[in-house]
Amino acid sequence: MTTTNPDLSLSLRGEQSDVAVITLNRATKRNALNDGLILAIRDVFQNLPKSVRAAVIDGNGEHFCAGLDLSELSERDAGEGVLHSRMWHAALDCVEKGPVPVVAALHGAVVGGGLELASACHIRVADESTFYALPEGTRGIFVGGGGSVRVPKLIGAARMADMMFTGRVYNAVDGERIGLAQYLVPTGTALDKAIELATRIATNAPLTNYALVHALPRIAEQPSDHGLFTEALMASIAQSAPEAKARVRAFLEGKAAKVSKG
Repeated sequence: MTTTNPDLSLSLRGEQSDVAVITLNRATKRNALNDGLILAIRDVFQNLPKSVRAAVIDGNGEHFCAGLDLSELSERDAGEGVLHSRMWHAALDCVEKGPVPVVAALHGAVVGGGLELASACHIRVADESTFYALPEGTRGIFVGGGGSVRVPKLIGAARMADMMFTGRVYNAVDGERIGLAQYLVPTGTALDKAIELATRIATNAPLTNYALVHALPRIAEQPSDHGLFTEALMASIAQSAPEAKARVRAFLEGKAAKVSKG
């Protein structure tokens, strides 16, 4: 399957076509983001096929995404700049707060807007070629695609400030250590691992996945008493679903696998 934008492609994996692989296809530009590509990402996540229960975002070529395409950066007044940034926010919200969990398959450059895109995903798999940077600080600009909200949740505000103050670049090993990725795999295998994880995620009860995408981040930001009440509501709703009841019954009847040491 292809999208209406040649810089973005969508393919379906699995017997049930339940995993969508969304690929950035601007390899000659190191998959740098422009407005057209951002809007294409928005459109893809707003119109995923009904069969899809998990998604993967990958970058074609040697890099995941090298950030904003500065060659297409236009001058804007303050009001236009706010509206432009808010357009990016709305588009990446479709990734973070969309219908399904999203796994990022990272390799090469995960820089600037590329890190903003990766941080909008729910799980990040990095191969050993991956490196991370936020060069906006040294270029006289500021992140505008949600990075100041999402990246500190992964690594803390001080580490993000250091990256922008000094131009610090994290390699794959250190990036995984500080929380920019949850998985570190050999070079060239990030996509395979991401698809493996997405395939596993797609077998979960849809309501549980929905709760993890939409309820868990909100609970984490609520005061503890509010969060506990939200948790109680979500737990009650999830366990009342027919699929949840069937899964618990299968476990009690010895038909479901028990947790084992990995």
